[in-house]
Amino acid sequence: MGSPSGHEAFDYAIEWRLIPAGTAKLSWAALPGSGSGGTASEIRLHLESAGLVSRLFRVSDDYTAALGQNLCAQSTFLSAHEGNRSKETRVVFDARTHKAGYVEKDLVKNSTVNHEIEIPPCVHDVLGALLVLRNLKLEPGKTAQIPLSDGKKFVQAKVESQRREEIRTDLGTFKTIRYEVFIFNNVLFKRSGHLHIWLTDDDWRLPVQLQVHFQIAIGTITFQLEKQEK
Repeated sequence: MGSPSGHEAFDYAIEWRLIPAGTAKLSWAALPGSGSGGTASEIRLHLESAGLVSRLFRVSDDYTAALGQNLCAQSTFLSAHEGNRSKETRVVFDARTHKAGYVEKDLVKNSTVNHEIEIPPCVHDVLGALLVLRNLKLEPGKTAQIPLSDGKKFVQAKVESQRREEIRTDLGTFKTIRYEVFIFNNVLFKRSGHLHIWLTDDDWRLPVQLQVHFQIAIGTITFQLEKQEK
């Protein structure tokens, strides 16, 4: 997985209820010294709301995950500024002790929450799991399980390869396979919802579209690829 140079970046336009809602930039890179075939890598995500959504509920989130061999999570850090809330969350995954340590700091209330859970030797964070999915190459009708943790809970998340679809974007039309990743409905997250991911049906397995569908109160949020760097 990954480009020959050991670096990929994807820019997405975010749409909510059929209106432009913001942008997302997702990047993956092999860490210095590991090379394109090395084991250490880092994945980053920046979310920024825009327009009407920013006026209603401003979002500026930065997420970083350090990954080791086989894309196993080593640590994650989230700086989240959403509306009036401001939090920093750090998770350390210790393969030696089989434990994950979770620390969440509420910068507004000046409070801290700690968790520790048991995990297997290799577990993936949510973004690392996207890279794992790209490597699986599941044909429609097939399913798999990905060991997944957010530091508060560990689950074997089911992934279902559903069907081939054509997705039209500003970059062109892509032949894709649609997957559903079962992390909502009290699996990893309590909220009721569905997560679908469209990967190109080729060797690159590019994530051209991601869609989260919640119940009526929130609705559907779509991330669609508008720029790619390799």
